[in-house]
Amino acid sequence: MVRLQVESRDVRDVRVLAALRRVPRHLFLPAASRGAAYEDHPVAIGHGQTISQPYIVALMTELLELRGNERVLEIGTGSGYQTAILAELCATVFSMERIPELAERAREALRDLGYGNVLVRTGDGSEGWPEKAPFDRVLVTAAAPEIPAALLEQIGDNGVIVLPVGDLRGTQELVIARKIGSRVSIRGSIGCRFVPLLGSGGFPDPGR
Repeated sequence: MVRLQVESRDVRDVRVLAALRRVPRHLFLPAASRGAAYEDHPVAIGHGQTISQPYIVALMTELLELRGNERVLEIGTGSGYQTAILAELCATVFSMERIPELAERAREALRDLGYGNVLVRTGDGSEGWPEKAPFDRVLVTAAAPEIPAALLEQIGDNGVIVLPVGDLRGTQELVIARKIGSRVSIRGSIGCRFVPLLGSGGFPDPGR
């Protein structure tokens, strides 16, 4: 998986590649879907959510430029697989998931694999986790119409946020924002397609 799907697409961070090799992706999927765990596409995990394809997980992680001592906020725990990759590469992961059943399933998988540097909370991820701020890095695994203001406020100086931005009708863009003092610089990466970030700083929740 790593050689054919990730290295071949120019992900070069050796720490990211090593983390992908260590984390057993199939253990984060429902039993019926584990046969597709290492294939080159997203896989459904229930509740209308997916686990991102391995390349996207690797690219988004690489764009965070993790060195090992960061406090990372993840929005959209989902299966917990991306959470585990982050936990391999930083000091602490604070992960938020709006769907309680997915949050509990991810907690269990992460606990079973011994990740003691992860906290998972259920709530509106678009509002962030203000009582744990500031964060060195923020990773959002759902598409927002724009970068949520609450997340920008919770990034520390020289912090980075990586997330997909765009509407839900076409392709979104993966963007990287860096905050230096009061200034935020934003650059684009690749086109992508994610489920929507629902909440006060994202798209309206149709269930409300």
